[in-house]
Amino acid sequence: MTDTQQRVAMGYIKGVFGIKGWLKIAANTEYADSLLDYPEWQLSKNDHRLQVTLESGKVINGELQVKFEGIDDRDEAFALRGYTIEIPRESFSPAEEDEYYWADLVGMTVANTEGINLGTVKNLMETGAHDVLVIDGEHGQKLIPFVSHYIENVDTENKTITVDWGLDY
Repeated sequence: MTDTQQRVAMGYIKGVFGIKGWLKIAANTEYADSLLDYPEWQLSKNDHRLQVTLESGKVINGELQVKFEGIDDRDEAFALRGYTIEIPRESFSPAEEDEYYWADLVGMTVANTEGINLGTVKNLMETGAHDVLVIDGEHGQKLIPFVSHYIENVDTENKTITVDWGLDY
């Protein structure tokens, strides 16, 4: 497993704020300030990687703004625009019982209760009411609500999800 496979994209740098090196962050987390729990970030863009340390951070009107150590002016900050923010997976706190990180579900094999392989989780969508698994497989794309009514079992060790979902749904 390479280093990039052990890291999870958690958002990206969308712009600068002010003249002292502050950045605006688009966080792919449930709460915008969740990224502040991780003091070390790896930034990546194309083949370029950069380790940064958070100096400060705050949420203003629902938008995460951060300042990195050593980035002290607008030009230095502007150069980081478009970088993806990656956090080591092992830094995540343990999930609660019956809760899962999206990053752990992506790539899992999904089969229904009849044993038919529906495919692999390619992504998840947030709908407001609940999350939805996006499955791609030989039977086409399936969108399965990630709720207990349809999810029979999530086996993180074997990377499989069993669902109560027919091929004709």
